Amino acid sequence: MSYLALAYIHLATVLPAFVIGTVQMLGRKGSPRHKGLGYTYMLLMLVTAITALFMPAKIGPVFFGHFGPVHLFCLLTLYAVPVAYFAVKRQNLRVHKRAMILLYVGGIIIAGSFAFMPGRMLNQLLFVD
Repeated sequence: MSYLALAYIHLATVLPAFVIGTVQMLGRKGSPRHKGLGYTYMLLMLVTAITALFMPAKIGPVFFGHFGPVHLFCLLTLYAVPVAYFAVKRQNLRVHKRAMILLYVGGIIIAGSFAFMPGRMLNQLLFVD
């Protein structure tokens, strides 16, 4: 699959995840709506992370000929989603909350900020003539 196709799949999953994550962070917790959106959010974040793992680093240091520092956020996501899921199943809301905040801040806010840096595809699409 081409880099461009992967990038579009990545965007198609991370953009709704950003919206859902924001709604989840600001909304009432524990409702059926929160639970349903939470499952959708976690699935979108997993697809986002897995897709990103197949996208080679194009800026900065490259490890093993493919991975860059931003790929660490994929590992964060692959860690935080199951931790949050199993924590809420065990009714450990403190661990669930911590994992979900880590996922949102690290996986969306910080990692997403990298997408707008000069030389990145999203920066070129939005800001370069």
